[in-house]
Amino acid sequence: MAEKKIAELLRETPPFDYISEKNKAFIAAFDEAMEARGYSAGGAIGNGYCWGRHMLIYVKAGAKSQKVTARVYLQEKGIVLRLFFSGVDKHRAYIEAAPEPIKAVFEKGFGDCNHCHNEKDGACRFRKSYTLNATPIDKCNGNTFWFFDPSLDLMPDYLKLYDTFYPFREKVSAV
Repeated sequence: MAEKKIAELLRETPPFDYISEKNKAFIAAFDEAMEARGYSAGGAIGNGYCWGRHMLIYVKAGAKSQKVTARVYLQEKGIVLRLFFSGVDKHRAYIEAAPEPIKAVFEKGFGDCNHCHNEKDGACRFRKSYTLNATPIDKCNGNTFWFFDPSLDLMPDYLKLYDTFYPFREKVSAV
């Protein structure tokens, strides 16, 4: 049997009756955009554990290595889009010129590293360090790149940011 689309799953009530129609529309659109990029939540909405009631986890479809690139947390009070990025300094020019709602996630206070001394060999394994506008920034890796209440209006900006870190690559066929 073919797997259901995320949009179909969200129409099931319960368990997804706590998600607003606006947020369901965002999730369905984001899921479709991620599928077009070759990333998938596997047609499943899983347990949210400590991040919310439910969540979607996006990985490269068909890849052996299941590196998470995005999650959507479904919470009672709304949804959160979380993007997973490394090598922020390589994309500094793009981020510094990005629209404020995108740039703010990299610059503002949420997720700031409190230097909790979780260093065993001198460097914290859970810290994301980068520089924006000549200012060094340390973020706690567990709380980075969260977009609270993401909107359909900003979908092109979220996707452009995502594509900056995860450029689409056509498969080269052997001839």
